[in-house]
Amino acid sequence: MKKQYFGTDGIRGTVGELPITPDFMLKLGWAAGRVLARSGQSSVLVGKDTRISGYMLESALESGFSAAGVDVKLLGPMPTPAIAYLTRTLRAAAGVISASHNPHEDNGIKFFSDDGEKLDDATELAIEAELAQALKPVRSAELGKASRISDAPGRYIEFCKRAFPYELSLRGVRLVVDCANGATYHVAPAVFHELGAEVVTLADEPDGLNINAGCGSLHPERLQAAVREHQADAGIAFDGDGDRVIMVDHRGEVIDGDGLLYIIARQRVANGGLAGPVVGTVMSNLGLEQGIDRLGLAFLRAKVGDRYVMEALRREGGVLGGESSGHLICLDRTTTGDGIVSALQVLEAMAAQQRSLADLADGMERLPQVMVNVPITRGVPVHDHQQVSEAVAATEAQLAGRGRVLLRPSGTEPVLRVMVEGPDEAEVTQAANALADVVRDVHASMNTAR
Repeated sequence: MKKQYFGTDGIRGTVGELPITPDFMLKLGWAAGRVLARSGQSSVLVGKDTRISGYMLESALESGFSAAGVDVKLLGPMPTPAIAYLTRTLRAAAGVISASHNPHEDNGIKFFSDDGEKLDDATELAIEAELAQALKPVRSAELGKASRISDAPGRYIEFCKRAFPYELSLRGVRLVVDCANGATYHVAPAVFHELGAEVVTLADEPDGLNINAGCGSLHPERLQAAVREHQADAGIAFDGDGDRVIMVDHRGEVIDGDGLLYIIARQRVANGGLAGPVVGTVMSNLGLEQGIDRLGLAFLRAKVGDRYVMEALRREGGVLGGESSGHLICLDRTTTGDGIVSALQVLEAMAAQQRSLADLADGMERLPQVMVNVPITRGVPVHDHQQVSEAVAATEAQLAGRGRVLLRPSGTEPVLRVMVEGPDEAEVTQAANALADVVRDVHASMNTAR
């Protein structure tokens, strides 16, 4: 079966439009509750980020789960990885109301199983099958109850601190932390402060509408300025639900997920080794692959999406992977992408080696990467056309093993992403634009022929 509602990261959309409506979320809670109950689950955690629609969707989900006979434990605003952690410690399943790095107008729901990992395809399909049925509540005596877990933030703060070596300290380190007006606002500053750091906090006053607005991992400009202004050792920026992180060095230069992944991998090698390969994606910079190779480690590329990075890690026996966006996975520390835990792994490298973030990042030479988004009609297989394939082959021959070419249809908008990277920025810019022109011409001819 093909999934109708679940995408690669749960169910997402614009608030007020199907499926992000209160009536659908009521039905979804009931359907998910029915499936979970069949697998032996009697309770589910429900958390959210700070967007205003979370109130509406939380209430609807709570009612749906109760109608299925499943108890609900409400967490309030909490980072997505915190909720994944709490599902394991409380032996429950979980639903997270969040649209991650998107603006407040968007929202969604993703589920975690009792082992703190995202649901498998079979379970998501089972939930969709229940969605097709008429909603029928259990008998009154069997309805689920709701309660609130008041100490959830404290539990998660202690978990994060355990991901940083006890023998090290952040005393004497000044950090600027951008919480994106999102779910990390009341936990991330406390984690770093309790480990000894002096913390300057940005975007920690969510009002339901300002999540990810000009702040956080997608908008690091304010963080860069604040790091320079406060003469900080580093800056840390999360996205709205706290599963992504990017960092800024003392000069105000951004270190993205590729750079952070390299730093963590090198520290793991210094600590005695790393199990399995490091996993990136097809969009990971070639400089990361070359840097990992110099560390004596294998590097694999997965499709874009943390779900696919996780699948590759599980399949190949690896523990470390991630995306350029800053969604990093450290399976030797936790079960899912966790921005705070990932940042602590980088800070561990700084503390253990007594080196600046800029110095650590210099070990990876980033190659110029140019991407051109070419608008296309959905369903028109431009990237498979012979003329486009020949142009790609010619570009690869021009680079002669010094770079990469990638054509990838977007999963979220009607564009074909044309990416070229290599050692010479002028060369890859010219090559990417020339290849994009070929795609445009072929697309026009294919549309005319339809």
